[in-house]
Amino acid sequence: MQFWSGTAFMKTSEILALAQMFDEAGYDGIVCSDHLIYPRELFSPYPDSPTGKPMWAPETAWPDCWVTIGAMAAVTRRIRFSNAVYIAPARPLLEVAKQVATASVLADGRVSLAVGVGWMREEYDLMGQDFSTRGARLDEMIPALRELWRGGWVSFRGKHYQVPEMMIEPHPPGPVPILCGGESEAALRRAARLCDGWVGYAYVLDDAAVYARRLSELRREYGRENEPFEIILALLDPPSPDLYKRAEDLGITAVMCSPWAGLDLPPGDVERYRGPIEQFAENVIQKVRA
Repeated sequence: MQFWSGTAFMKTSEILALAQMFDEAGYDGIVCSDHLIYPRELFSPYPDSPTGKPMWAPETAWPDCWVTIGAMAAVTRRIRFSNAVYIAPARPLLEVAKQVATASVLADGRVSLAVGVGWMREEYDLMGQDFSTRGARLDEMIPALRELWRGGWVSFRGKHYQVPEMMIEPHPPGPVPILCGGESEAALRRAARLCDGWVGYAYVLDDAAVYARRLSELRREYGRENEPFEIILALLDPPSPDLYKRAEDLGITAVMCSPWAGLDLPPGDVERYRGPIEQFAENVIQKVRA
């Protein structure tokens, strides 16, 4: 079982110090969440919200994923980086290929890309990308990225993306794992058919088991049941070594955790997080791995 944390809702200026703490304490990875903007006039309904509005305030900071990952890579030694999740089809294909490849090189291969289609039409409109074809374009973007990351002369021709023969450097030092986020049947099928794993949200263990079983069924349907596959999600049950061992038995390979969740930390500098990070590592992570 791997243990990851996230940068969502962290103070941007504290992220690098927290990354170092997670790295030193033996955590496995850090995920970055992705939002471009918060429009004053927001008409797109936020999923799973009774009001249709996001749960965060407009002024909430969402630092760019790849700038943040590159900076975290520079101050850590072993921890990995990914997304939860990156709205790749809201960007041009070549921009995504270039950013992820550069981050992978700077991180010495400690990078994976977790993609999703997103929900905010306003972001797509502002980026000049078609919201209505985002799913079909993501299905094509995934193999296109793998081709563009090979190095040397590369090209790609599909329905939505046509890339003439070209070089795009630097290219990653090795294959970049691509994971898919989203709970819809289309997203689960995309993960099982095209990707190296799936990124979920937060669930009680019984609900997480439903997604793990469905992904297993779909991977068998596509003939990929014997290939390595990651399942990364957060669990709402009280944390314990037994919980994470049971999750691992279900095929869940990584859990996202906030070691300070439920704690009333006093105000202060970033050092206030060190104790909870180290205690969770000692009381949970080390016991799971024992």
